[in-house]
Formats: sequence, C-alpha cells, structure tokens
Amino acid sequence: MIKAINIHKHYGDLHVLKGVDLEIKKGEIVSIVGPSGAGKTTLLQILGTLDHADLKADAELHINNNEIHKLNAKAIAKFRNKHIGFIFQFHQLLPEFTALENVCIPAFINKTPRNEAESRAKELLEYLGLANRIDHKPNSLSGGEQQRVAVARALINNPDIIFADEPSGNLDTESADQLHHLFFKLRNEFKQTFVIVTHNQDLANMADRKLTMVDGNING
Repeated sequence: MIKAINIHKHYGDLHVLKGVDLEIKKGEIVSIVGPSGAGKTTLLQILGTLDHADLKADAELHINNNEIHKLNAKAIAKFRNKHIGFIFQFHQLLPEFTALENVCIPAFINKTPRNEAESRAKELLEYLGLANRIDHKPNSLSGGEQQRVAVARALINNPDIIFADEPSGNLDTESADQLHHLFFKLRNEFKQTFVIVTHNQDLANMADRKLTMVDGNING
C-alpha cells in the first residue's frame, strides 16, 4: 500500500528527515511515536502528499501502486482527494457550515453530484452516531462530536488510506478512547489503512505496529 525509500527533507539548513525507509501493508494500522521534533508530522505530510521530499535520484514514494514522484501537482491533488483522507488534532471544520456540509466538501471537490454526496455524508454521520447533529454547526457540537464529523469528512470519498496527526490530542479521555476504538472498527468494516502520529501511548500500543522516530529516522 505504501512504500517509501530514502526519504529526506530539508528546510533550509535543517535536515528533518534523514533517509526514511518505510513499508505499510493494506489494511494495517500503524502508529508513529517519538519526541517532538523527531520528524513525525513532516513524514506524515510527505506520505500524505501534502508536502514533498527532497529530490534525490534514489528516493521513491509508492502509494497504492502509484509512484508519487512522477506525478505533477494537478495529478497529485486529484490522487490525494480520491485516495487519501486526513484527520488532524484540530478538526479544521469550517464554522459557517453545518456538519453535513463540512463532510460533503471533499466529495464536492471530487465533483460528486450533490444528492449522492449528501446521501453518503448522512450515512457516515449516522454510522458515527451523529444522525441528530447533521444540521448543527461546529460551535454547537462537543469536541468529540466535532472530531467525529472530521472522521466522516475523511471517509466521504472512500479513501484507501487515512493519515491522522494527533487525532485525539485535543479530546478528553473518554472521547479519545471512543475515537481510538472507532479507528479499528472502521478498519475492520471498510478495510482502510491507517497511519497515525500520536503521543498517546494507549493508541500507539493498540496499533498493529508501532514505529518510533528519533532524530529524523525510524528506529523500529
């Protein structure tokens, strides 16, 4: 599903990623842990095609049998919208839109017809226990509800991979625990691959595999 070879990333003189090699199988839940500044979020952003690695002749990034380095910016954006979902620590919901409208946005970008997008969004929100919150705007939702709306948004285009960056970092203990178990339920029912950067050791230890980043590389 994901194969990265010799991934480097510099920001000016700062060498953030130092030759990362990584392989993740379809349907696997992988957690990435490590101290702040180790390069976890940078790696996640590169794997998720939100950022790009340094151009090196022997560097490769394959996602779902696509060699990302060979795609132009427009093709990468289209690939990302169709195949990848994102969940962040802060839900990034648009405050002027309802839960339903927020979930539909990636589908509209994908040119999905409105009735089809709204039907799918309602199904996801109902599945996530938010059937009675569809018309509510983010400021009238709890933190846990807002994050579940963000999960529905990540799922709307039936992506192959979900990248999550500290997804429960802004939640109380009960909501965080519910979210963690939801990831595994989603994997079992929808067969998505999850790559999760987290400082939450409970979540990290639940994963099929836990990788530790130290000083720009993966130690295990």
